[in-house]
Amino acid sequence: MTVTQEQADWFADAFGKLADNVNQAILGKDHVVRLVVAAMLTSGHVLLEDFPGTGKTVLAKALAKTLDGTNSRIQFTPDLLPSDVTGVTIYDQGKGIFEFHKGPIFASIVLADEINRASPKTQSALLEVMEEGRVTVDGVSHEVGNPFMVIATQNPVEQAGTYTLPEAQLDRFLIKTSLGYPDHDTAVTLLLDSSNRARDSKITPIIASGSVNTMAQLASDVFVDAAVLSYLNEIVTATRTDPSSTLGVSMRGALALARAAKTWALSQGRTYVTPDDIRDLAVPVLAHRIMVEPEADFAGVTAEDIVSRILVEVAPPAYRAA
Repeated sequence: MTVTQEQADWFADAFGKLADNVNQAILGKDHVVRLVVAAMLTSGHVLLEDFPGTGKTVLAKALAKTLDGTNSRIQFTPDLLPSDVTGVTIYDQGKGIFEFHKGPIFASIVLADEINRASPKTQSALLEVMEEGRVTVDGVSHEVGNPFMVIATQNPVEQAGTYTLPEAQLDRFLIKTSLGYPDHDTAVTLLLDSSNRARDSKITPIIASGSVNTMAQLASDVFVDAAVLSYLNEIVTATRTDPSSTLGVSMRGALALARAAKTWALSQGRTYVTPDDIRDLAVPVLAHRIMVEPEADFAGVTAEDIVSRILVEVAPPAYRAA
């Protein structure tokens, strides 16, 4: 099925309204907000990594409130157990049967706050549900429903009492992004409104959960030319052979970029993906999947630097010599 221009215009308008709604809580960060909304409409998960007090939790809560579905918040701590996330099976003496009591992971939007504070065992409880949309408890699988999205936050500064996310966990996040500190004018605006301690409280739902599925399905039908997919694959392959990396982007990462690029193109009212869509999303979709070689890491090279360098070295198809 091919997306029509009329459908593309409708999608772009709806996408803009979703981003504007979230922007009421997060000022001056439109690009980051659009990335997060795009992840939601691509059926992906988001990792927000930034310094404390930059609005990570507010952004996650604002997006959850934008969707007229269920949402939950899990505060990750070192003593959090996997069953505290997924749920637990309890024997009901009155009925004489075992009953499954759902955990907070059963929601449309799940905010996993300070995810790196939980033990690796608890973090692993998210692996199955983030990839397959279900949890298995005592050998029985339970679907979490659709749409389903995990928005996790962590800060790179505090290391005491934290556990580094394993590569398998990072690979399940569609994008990793950060808000950063606001510019001068935005900071002054926030200071003038300092009495408002809950900026996300003004957010009201503007999209039904069923509409999210409709938009996600529409985005999956966007056209991608073989030359653009070849360009995408060359970028991914270069991450695996780059001398500064010990682990490049997996095939899951390549597929994630292809899906995200479709949503990104449609959000701009286009029925097809361009090389610029790939370039716009390459860093937030690919960088967190790369392991930097220790000596390069010591020299200050980051995964973002590797992807940025590859984007310069690999020519887009439109600019290649005939």
